[in-house]
Amino acid sequence: MTFLVGDNGSGKSTLVEAIAEGFKLDARGGRAARKAGSADPTKTPLGDVLRLETTARGARMLAGPRLKKKGFFLRAETAFSMTENLGGVPGYWEDNTAEMSHGEGFLAVFRSMFKDPGFYVMDEPESALSFTACLHLVALMHDLGESGAQVVCATHSPILASTPGADIIEVGDHGLRRAKWADLQLVDHWRRYLDNPASYLRHLTD
Repeated sequence: MTFLVGDNGSGKSTLVEAIAEGFKLDARGGRAARKAGSADPTKTPLGDVLRLETTARGARMLAGPRLKKKGFFLRAETAFSMTENLGGVPGYWEDNTAEMSHGEGFLAVFRSMFKDPGFYVMDEPESALSFTACLHLVALMHDLGESGAQVVCATHSPILASTPGADIIEVGDHGLRRAKWADLQLVDHWRRYLDNPASYLRHLTD
């Protein structure tokens, strides 16, 4: 379990998109990349040059058939349209997520697509989730890690970043640095805000 945390514009989404491309997951969001020779307008400059260091199992997946790759990329920009359009499509989920709330749809996607040992990449999956739903996702990601899967997730959520056993990378002007959950700027700001919202809001409302 690896979490990339940082403010808007820090580059964490660019990193997870490039990592997904490096494992030949669909850069638009999804389970497998397009067939060779088809254009992909979302390909990123970093994804074009990034090379992943894989385990033996990962190397076998990369060398195997395109549709046999065990993995999924949840991309923030396309996640809502995926829940509306891919329910019932072979290889995806059976639930009609178009008829669910966004939060319920996201959880249905997670339960269906994030269940086997493989490589899973997520970009801000908390965007549609309530507090309780975030806790369900923490449990799911923890179970994935315990099963031998690998998860890379960019997030603004202190809840997701608290997943037990996770490796946390803080992204910012300083570059990349490993951090403990309790030492994250994200966690510090939320603690101080919840303790005294006025200390933040007075600068915006006065």
